Amino acid sequence: MESTVQLKRSLNFFHLVLLGLAYMAPLTVFSTFGIVESVSKGVTPAAYVVALVAMLFTAYSYGRMGKAYPIAGSAYSYTQKSISSHIGFMVGWVILMDYLFIPMINFLIMGLYLTENFPSVPLSVWIISMIVIVTVLNLMGMKVTVTMNMILLGFQYLVLIFFCILSINALLSGTGQGALVSFEPFMNQQTSMAAIFAGASILCLSFLGFDALTTFAEETIEPTKTIPKAIIFVTLFAGACFIGISYLAHLIHPDFTSYKNLDTAAIEVAKMIGGTFFNALFIAAMVVCCFTSAMASHASVSRILFAMGRDSVIPKKFFAFIHPRFRTPANNIILVSIIALAALFTDLVTITSFINFGALFAFTFVNLSVIAHYYVKGKRRSFKGTVLYLILPLIGAMITVKLWSDLDSKSMLLGGAWATVGLVYLMFKTKMFRVQPPQMEFDETGKDLSV
Repeated sequence: MESTVQLKRSLNFFHLVLLGLAYMAPLTVFSTFGIVESVSKGVTPAAYVVALVAMLFTAYSYGRMGKAYPIAGSAYSYTQKSISSHIGFMVGWVILMDYLFIPMINFLIMGLYLTENFPSVPLSVWIISMIVIVTVLNLMGMKVTVTMNMILLGFQYLVLIFFCILSINALLSGTGQGALVSFEPFMNQQTSMAAIFAGASILCLSFLGFDALTTFAEETIEPTKTIPKAIIFVTLFAGACFIGISYLAHLIHPDFTSYKNLDTAAIEVAKMIGGTFFNALFIAAMVVCCFTSAMASHASVSRILFAMGRDSVIPKKFFAFIHPRFRTPANNIILVSIIALAALFTDLVTITSFINFGALFAFTFVNLSVIAHYYVKGKRRSFKGTVLYLILPLIGAMITVKLWSDLDSKSMLLGGAWATVGLVYLMFKTKMFRVQPPQMEFDETGKDLSV
């Protein structure tokens, strides 16, 4: 007899907010700060404002689709049910690139920071050790993951508070800009709207996390109410933090052309405001930041694979397996860990290229799914319906397409290659599109609950 073990509903609004903020990693603003300062010509806060606006439109669309389809699968499930099963498969395939590489980039960054401070320990030891720890914790269930994230997230925000206090004190003492209020972080004579949008396309990586909340729909209590609220809250809160932190960092070090190393520009800022002690604390916080993000992203992608496996789009027996004791997709969690070992052989630029392509591709189709589900199929065409289900998601789609077009050629090349492999597999699976890809049948807990 086929197993009836299901995911356990145990997450509430507070749990989802913690998962979202852990996934988005508050200190992630420092991971790309130097690079975006250079690309945007010194207006990283302005680039964050553009990225936040884009993400709010898309977050709204994720919330609407999470209400319509409270099931695991995120962008894959929404596109499959609303637009086309074939297109849904392609969105799922491309977003896999996004989700699979996020744990990898976190493990690599942790390894690089730790190796920098403990050069006698090989990079491979740090990466493998972190992968094992994250795997075990995620196998034990979401409650363990949430508890760990809550503790580690608190440490990150404590360091951020110290950063803000030290930055304000340094500015009042004449460091950097020497003033707390300035418009230069948002616009100067060297920058342009094109530069700002180019920076914003990179910063989309910082916001990845609100979308991942939808992958926990089948483990959330009252998901149709809880998930949309959590998505908007997490996006706004994180966006405000990113803008504020990058604003202070720019004021401390206003000359974006003088960084010794753009990849580690944040360390130069930390040393300027707090010396050696705060620099050590800052590095420890960056490691913790990557660990919490790895925990959340690792858990999320295993649910994407579970949804695709349950649909028999990928082998069901393996990918749809739920551990009878922990009630987690154990096979997927272990598989993601094995794939993450590729962090031993790749670099940050390559991983980031994959992630940005996958994220913006998925965001575009989630916006379009709202139009297809509510406005086209649901005929919500009153004035209110037109605004909510046509205009808002259309604006979101247009912004994400613009950001997608601003990605560099390497992102397009690598992302296009991955998408091509998925298209070939889809052609094989559907006998050259003559049959529909398998779709999941809804039960009472997964029916369309849109209102």
